[in-house]
Amino acid sequence: MKAVGYHHSRPIDADDALLDLTLPVPSPGPQDLLVQVEAVSVNPVDTKIRVRVSPAEGQAQVLGWDAVGVVAAVGSEVTGFAPGDRVWYAGDVSRSGSNAQYQCVDARIAAHSPKSLGVAEAAALPLTTLTAYELLFDRLGLNPEQDHSNESLLVIGAAGGVGSILVQLARQLTNIEIIATASRPETQEWVKELGAHHVVNHRENLADQVAQLGAKPVKYVASLNQTDQHLAAIAELMAPQGKLALIDDPASFDIMPFKRKSISIHWEFMFTRALFNTDDIQRQQAILAEVAQLVDEGKVSTTVAEHFGTINADNLKRAHALLESQKARGKIVLAGF
Repeated sequence: MKAVGYHHSRPIDADDALLDLTLPVPSPGPQDLLVQVEAVSVNPVDTKIRVRVSPAEGQAQVLGWDAVGVVAAVGSEVTGFAPGDRVWYAGDVSRSGSNAQYQCVDARIAAHSPKSLGVAEAAALPLTTLTAYELLFDRLGLNPEQDHSNESLLVIGAAGGVGSILVQLARQLTNIEIIATASRPETQEWVKELGAHHVVNHRENLADQVAQLGAKPVKYVASLNQTDQHLAAIAELMAPQGKLALIDDPASFDIMPFKRKSISIHWEFMFTRALFNTDDIQRQQAILAEVAQLVDEGKVSTTVAEHFGTINADNLKRAHALLESQKARGKIVLAGF
């Protein structure tokens, strides 16, 4: 099968940073789906693994943790899926990725894809959707059945892949007031269209801007990038007994400024359930199924911003370079081989 991967960890401008490869078709385990991949999207985790992880000598590392495809075969213990089903998933970072014509994925973290979206548009959503949903409801503890109308949620880095879906989910599933951050006119307009009630500029003083809004107390903060640069402002603007969740990799993190307000700190890493085979691993299937329904009902939109063509090394290099520039808006997708 065709695949894109690498043998050595390299900067993205190196000739062999990503390579077009020919690899064997994998065999599904008892709980696996063997999926013929139709479309993928690219996430920051792809770039991080490319620069941090070198495969064993003679082996290839295949990246990619977002996919839509058709089930080609099912493992002996799989229920709820059959060959020919179209599925979407983000996969497991410890297994070979989706930048290949065929991929094995645990059926418990896959779901039937939205019927109303094309494969490329759907491929933009799984990883960021799971991250955003888990952050909002599993980590921060927001509850769609509770009244959050007297509270605010601050989303730092709202125009990126996770922020683009997180703002939509918060708007559609809760009644909380949403304050988003974005720094450019086009990204500010983007997050307003997605459902943010207010937009502030994270390149300026966040605490002052939020105070000037006259918004509800900021009980919850979702910090999606550059958390270490905003820690002081977050500690200042948050309401006592609030909750802060983050997904990025801050160079340092001083927790002490949050003690006085009894603010709790939460990490969200969407691969945790698959990596540790947690008792609730199948929750990811349920989340993807729920969001597929929201998409088909017209309540949630795809977050595609760029379509980079077919799945090959050159196009994936372009995608990695754009993500590493920190200038990407929404998601980058590729489709077909």
